[in-house]
Amino acid sequence: MAIGAAAALAVAPVATARKVPRKTVKVGDYFLSPGKITVKRGTRITWKWLNTNGDTHDVKLKKGPKHVKKFHSEYASTDYKFSKTLTKKGKYTVICTLHPTQMHQVITVK
Repeated sequence: MAIGAAAALAVAPVATARKVPRKTVKVGDYFLSPGKITVKRGTRITWKWLNTNGDTHDVKLKKGPKHVKKFHSEYASTDYKFSKTLTKKGKYTVICTLHPTQMHQVITVK
């Protein structure tokens, strides 16, 4: 019987890894695009710097759901990417600390 049980385990279906949802946000001169987005929990957000003509920008979590650790990218002007996976439901407010009135974004995680 032990052999039969081992054989049954050997043919059991293997769990497949789920594909992580992804969303790209453009970081340009004085904008984050899109400015408002809604994503599923577990989505990996990648902020991608466009050619910003030498202007420097960053992205920082200004406000998020309770117990979410704040994040902050490096300062960059072009050819830079910063990614975070958002795992907690709620509203996330992201800003460029150098241009917070022009560059802000709201991400809703469902």
